[in-house]
Amino acid sequence: MPKYKIQRSPFVVPTADGKLIEEIWGNSTQNPNISIAHMIAPPNWSEPFQTPEFDEFTYIIKGKKQFEIDGEIVILETGQSILIEKGARVRYSNPFENPCDYLAICLPAFSMDLVNREG
Repeated sequence: MPKYKIQRSPFVVPTADGKLIEEIWGNSTQNPNISIAHMIAPPNWSEPFQTPEFDEFTYIIKGKKQFEIDGEIVILETGQSILIEKGARVRYSNPFENPCDYLAICLPAFSMDLVNREG
């Protein structure tokens, strides 16, 4: 029995806002301790504020992404990354003219039960 697993078909999370979410590892693969997702946020995209019960790491592959974290605005560009600790009030957005291609890693795994979205 091999001590590895290869993921060949990420779970595409259905969205209504034009954002691509491909969960590579996470609850969709019975890995509740971590989620790894590839995402593409379209131009002028945003989500409601949330106060997650998980740490979230984001790495920008291409483009820019805006984070509003406890009242502070942070903008990341290609090659930059950030850790947002659980319990921070955060709003993710792409108010820019190009898509933002990025990876997100959540510890424990992302779930709607733990994200605490407003509105």
